[in-house]
Amino acid sequence: MRRGTAAIVGGGVIGGGWAARFLLMGWDVRVFDPDPEAERKIGEVIANARRSLPGLSDVALPAEGQLSFHDTMSDAVAGADWIQESVPERLELKRKVYQTLQEHCDPAAVIASSTSGFKPSELQGCATRPGQIMVAHPFNPVYLLPLVELVPTGENDPAIIDKAKGILTAVGMYPLHVRAEIDAHIADRFLEAVWREALWLIKDGIATTEEIDNAIRYGFGLRWAQMGLFETYRIAGGEAGMRHFIEQFGPCLEWPWTKLMDVPELTDELIDQVADQSDAQSGQFSIRDLERARDNNLVTILRGLKAQDWGAGALLNVQDKRMAAPAMLPDDLSKPIVTVERAVPLDWTDYNGHMNEAKYLQAFGDATDRLMWLVGCDADYIASGFSYFTAETHIRHLDEVHAGAVIRVETQVLRGEGKKLHLFHRMFEGDRELATGEHFLLHVSLDTRKACDPDERVSVPLAKVATAHAALPRPDGAGAAVGIR
Repeated sequence: MRRGTAAIVGGGVIGGGWAARFLLMGWDVRVFDPDPEAERKIGEVIANARRSLPGLSDVALPAEGQLSFHDTMSDAVAGADWIQESVPERLELKRKVYQTLQEHCDPAAVIASSTSGFKPSELQGCATRPGQIMVAHPFNPVYLLPLVELVPTGENDPAIIDKAKGILTAVGMYPLHVRAEIDAHIADRFLEAVWREALWLIKDGIATTEEIDNAIRYGFGLRWAQMGLFETYRIAGGEAGMRHFIEQFGPCLEWPWTKLMDVPELTDELIDQVADQSDAQSGQFSIRDLERARDNNLVTILRGLKAQDWGAGALLNVQDKRMAAPAMLPDDLSKPIVTVERAVPLDWTDYNGHMNEAKYLQAFGDATDRLMWLVGCDADYIASGFSYFTAETHIRHLDEVHAGAVIRVETQVLRGEGKKLHLFHRMFEGDRELATGEHFLLHVSLDTRKACDPDERVSVPLAKVATAHAALPRPDGAGAAVGIR
C-alpha cells in the first residue's frame, strides 16, 4: 500500500535524518542536494537508522519505501505529498528555494522547513502560496527523536495544519503545535539559555566541556528525558505539589546564580578554549563512532521508557499499536502461525555481538503470548480470572543473529486440549533457522492458582488450531532433551 512520497531538499545531517525517517516508515523518498557526496552521506545516515530505528518497535515496520536522487529540485518534488526543506540558514536562499518549489510542486503538498531560527512568516514572504509553507523543526537524529515543532501562521489553512500533524504522527513523530511565532520556537530557546551559561562557566574557569556534559547526562538530563521540566518540579514540591515548589524555590530566581542574558563575546581565545577541551574529551572517536554510541544509548533509554509507558516511550507504544497486525487467527491454519515479526533491537545484544540468550526466551515468550491472544486468552479473558502458566521450556540455539536483523517466529500447536498447551516455536531470519523453543503450559484459575480446563472462549478456537496442526509433520527437535553428543 502506498503511504506517500516525501521530497527532501537539502541532504545534510537533518535532511538525511528526515529521509531515513520517511523511508523506514514506508514512504518513497526523493532527494535533491547539489553536493556530489550527498548520496554517500545520506546512505551512511540511513544505514545508521536501519540498525537503530526498527528496534524501537515491537512489531514489524512497514515495507521500506523507494529512495531516489534527483539532479533538479523540480524533478525531486514532482508528485510529492510532503516537501522538507533543510537548506542552510539563509533567508534569501530559503525564499529562492520556495519560489522554485512552488513552480513545480503539487499545490496541496505540505512545504515544511527544518529551520531552527526563522519564523514561518519570514519564510512565507515573497511566496506564491504562503499558506503552503510552515516550520517543522526536528531534533537530531530525526529518525529516532520524536519531537518536531510545527509552527504555522494565519496564512495556513487549518486543513493543511491538520494534514501536517497527521503525516508527522503517522511516521512516528510528535508534532508540537507552536501556536504563536517566536524566534527559535520553543525548545531551542531552552538550549540557547543553557549554551550561554555553559560558555560563561568555561570562560570563568569553573568547569570544562566534559564536566558540563557530565552534569547534564548524569543528572537532570535523564530526568528531563522522561518528565520534562514542570512535571519534574511538581514532584520536587512533594505532596503539596507545584505550589509548594514555587513558594519554596521561586525566590531563587531573583538571586544572581546565572548570567543567562549576558552573553560572553566569542573571541578567538574562547573559541579555541571550547574547541580544545572538546577535542580532549571526544577527539579519539570518529563522528560515526559517536553517532553509533548516541544511537545505542537513545534506543536503550527509549525502550526503557516504553517498558514504563511513560514520556517518549508512551508515544512509541501508541505507534506500535497503529502498526500491529490485528489479533485474529489466520484463515489458513494448514501451516504454523507467524506469532512474532520484528527487528532485533540494539539492547538485545551481548558482549559477543549477537543476541543474548535471554532474549531468545523473550522472543519465544512473546510468541506464546501472541498465540494465547489469538485463541482467546486475551486481556478480557485474563481479567475474568483465567490464564496459562508456563511449566517447562526447552530452547535450542542453532545460529547467531545480530542487532537490526528482522526475526520471525512460527508457532505450531502440538497439543491443545483440556488444561494442557504444548507449543513449538521456530525462529528464522529469512530462511535461516536460528533457534527453536518448546513450551509446555497449563491453564490455571487465577483465584485458586491451580490447573483447570479453559472455557469455550479458549477451548473452541484452540481446538480448531490444534486439529489443523495435527496434520503437520512433527518438527525436528520436538521432545529433545539437553545432552552431550
